[in-house]
Amino acid sequence: MCGICGLVQFPGCPPISLDMLEKMSELIVHRGPDDSGIYVSNDNSVGLCNRRLSIIDPTDSGRQPFSNEDGTIWVVYNGETYNYADLRDKLIDKGHVFSSHTDTEILVHLYEEYGVDCVKHMRGMFAFAIWDEGNRRLFIARDRLGVKPLYYAKTNDSFLFASEIKCLLCHPQLKKTVHDEALYHYLTFLTTPAPQTLFENIFKLPAGHRAVINADGYINVEQYWDVFSNDNANNFDSNDDQSVRVLEALRESVKLRMVSDVPFGALLSGGMDSSTNVALMHSQMDRPVQTFSIGYKGTNVSEFNEVEYARQVAKHFGSKHHEIIIDRNHLIKFLPDLVYYQDEPIADPVCVPLYYVCKLAKDAGTSVLQVGEGADELFGGYLHWKSVLRLRQGPWQVFTALPSWLKRMVLKSTSSMLDDLRLEYLRRGVVNEELFWGGAIAFGEIAKRKILSDGYLQRIGDLSSHDIVQRYRRTFDSSCPDPDYLKWMSYMDLQMRLPELLLMRVDKMSMATSVEARVPYLDHELVELAMSIPQSLKVPGLRSKHLLKLAVQDLIPDHILHRPKQGFRVPVSQWFTESLGLIAEQKLRKFCERTDYFRWDNISKLIYSSNELVWYLLNFVLWYELWIEDVPRDKVVEIP
Repeated sequence: MCGICGLVQFPGCPPISLDMLEKMSELIVHRGPDDSGIYVSNDNSVGLCNRRLSIIDPTDSGRQPFSNEDGTIWVVYNGETYNYADLRDKLIDKGHVFSSHTDTEILVHLYEEYGVDCVKHMRGMFAFAIWDEGNRRLFIARDRLGVKPLYYAKTNDSFLFASEIKCLLCHPQLKKTVHDEALYHYLTFLTTPAPQTLFENIFKLPAGHRAVINADGYINVEQYWDVFSNDNANNFDSNDDQSVRVLEALRESVKLRMVSDVPFGALLSGGMDSSTNVALMHSQMDRPVQTFSIGYKGTNVSEFNEVEYARQVAKHFGSKHHEIIIDRNHLIKFLPDLVYYQDEPIADPVCVPLYYVCKLAKDAGTSVLQVGEGADELFGGYLHWKSVLRLRQGPWQVFTALPSWLKRMVLKSTSSMLDDLRLEYLRRGVVNEELFWGGAIAFGEIAKRKILSDGYLQRIGDLSSHDIVQRYRRTFDSSCPDPDYLKWMSYMDLQMRLPELLLMRVDKMSMATSVEARVPYLDHELVELAMSIPQSLKVPGLRSKHLLKLAVQDLIPDHILHRPKQGFRVPVSQWFTESLGLIAEQKLRKFCERTDYFRWDNISKLIYSSNELVWYLLNFVLWYELWIEDVPRDKVVEIP
């Protein structure tokens, strides 16, 4: 796992700045503390940088940037290609010559053999850039599910790319300004929808996309994979048949992600998903699995703790278990670094425990961790999903069938009596919008416009976050061969919440501690299989994760398999009653006084009524101070 960055200067422009390249590289040293490398083309028009976290072939032979034999193809690579051994053998049979055992070199020869379609042969997580000297073009790509990030920007004289936005901001022509439309969507989705970022003129390559940039700066971005791209006809009719296939695919995925030349382990919450990871690792190892857990201390936080379950699972499988307990002081102390490592807000407080548990692993000498993201999205594990499915099967159909005038009258007469969530669902029904917008929704359209300033609302006009949902819904309707509503919900989260929120919180926090996180539930072959299974078999009777539980029932203890879902949560509301709430109130009030984004009169009402919503706003304010106003990192948060 590595960090990458680079740029291409356009014809007739000054040569690249080596000082700027080196500064870009230094900014992501946490992603690759083991080694570094820079390639600059003979004409000084192309520069590629790599920071290396050595996982496969940690010798000097794996150093990047990597080239082919005659130096016409150069690559910088962030990721793991789990099928690299098979690909290497096939490429050798085709006459390619290798000088190392690193999976990075595979990419050079794959590109020589297949061009931009090389991504279709790779099984893993990745973000990379290839400079093709013969064709004078840069080729960049992001893995199918978006496990790894890749950002880019275009200036008057160059095209830049990087694993983190902060590298791009080194360029003097890139001004640090807020993307107003992206902010509007952030307030709903807790992240910005690709290709937007919160920075104007800085973009992120969407998951499953690749791009070719010609030497003169023309950018052609295209999608190379969708979960329904392949013909994945599901011919198994019974739950038993489906569960066997799921377990086989998951076992293979876990095995592939155990390939490492450095110590590896697993994050263990004590829930079904992480416990299954540990069980499958344990069955394929001749030594104890390294497991890592986190818990909380303080007043009224017991409902958030899962450490006792994690201890039970660790004892059951004989793992070498490590744990850390944090409190509100850990969160407050980490806030400036949280904003720095995220680059743009990922308004999920789980980022905080993720950082500390990954640091625990690194301090214990473990540089690779398996994590459980994706299982709930693929197998219907969220309780609020069940609520949406029930709503859609009953009241939603009745309400949306009413005449428009009657729906509007119901909305007007009941709006003062409903909480924001119910009001948002009612509003969607009135204007015939999609019911499900994603698994993590903060502010609805009405709630957003209450807190936004008049000046900001004038700048964005009649913008709606439903535009983002509609874009994905059209693709789903045209590509899904056997649609049902659970598949739509999974698809929507595969497009938005997983790659840009959940996976980015894992990537940014693990990489901040120089740890590589691997996601076995999001192997693209397993994802394609899971998405081919109908709702009636996956969650019969709306029983959450029924099929996955059936698949793993012989692997983990019954009391872990069947215990109520707790989820990986943080006691933010409890911590807000102490100094965190005072910090948030002061920050938001002063921000509203000096900027034209929010209305303090309505923001102030949230301070004592919705700590989670305040947390999302606080994340934006701290980001604005650090990245837009250039407040020094150690001054962003001062404990009152």
